[in-house]
Amino acid sequence: MSPLELVAFCSSILGVWLTTRRSLWNFPFALLSVGTYAVVFHDVRLYADMALQGVFAATLLYGLWQWTRSRTEGGRVIVARVTRFEIGSSLGVGLVAALCLGQILSVHTDASLPWGDSLLMSASLVGSVWAARRRLESWLVWILVDSAYVGLYLVKHLYLTAVLYAAFVIMAIYGWRRWQSAWSQQAGAASERGDSAALLAKAAAAEVRT
Repeated sequence: MSPLELVAFCSSILGVWLTTRRSLWNFPFALLSVGTYAVVFHDVRLYADMALQGVFAATLLYGLWQWTRSRTEGGRVIVARVTRFEIGSSLGVGLVAALCLGQILSVHTDASLPWGDSLLMSASLVGSVWAARRRLESWLVWILVDSAYVGLYLVKHLYLTAVLYAAFVIMAIYGWRRWQSAWSQQAGAASERGDSAALLAKAAAAEVRT
């Protein structure tokens, strides 16, 4: 365990915890986390994971923009649901990206576990984009991906990071339940006011404007 890995560990925990609570303060801690983990992953030759941190940084900035534009009058970030088109396009793009990156890493670099690393990177990108767009189902993606990452980091002897991702699995389950409850409350409040259509329109407003 290095001091840099410890910084990444603590900032990651804070970032995910604040995300479960739909707090905009998750973004500064998450950006600190991806910056430090980029260096950690470079040192152990997980190049796909290293590159993924840059993508995460971009999606975090995109997510900050989306979250600030998609809040209720009380300041709470609105939870949205994934669409069928998003599911299909995400699976297609993610699979192609995993195959292309896996081929590049296996042929042109000394990357460790190039195919598994590339597949997890692509799945992580899907989860990151869905989270940026406030999708409830992003937590299901993270539960699956983080569980797989626990095994990967144990193999690479990044034990503290493996513990971190085990904690991420637990927090993703918590985030799923908390966001699911928020969605139900949104729908219930809209139903009482008779404006459920307006709520759904507002939840999708960011997609319409982008």
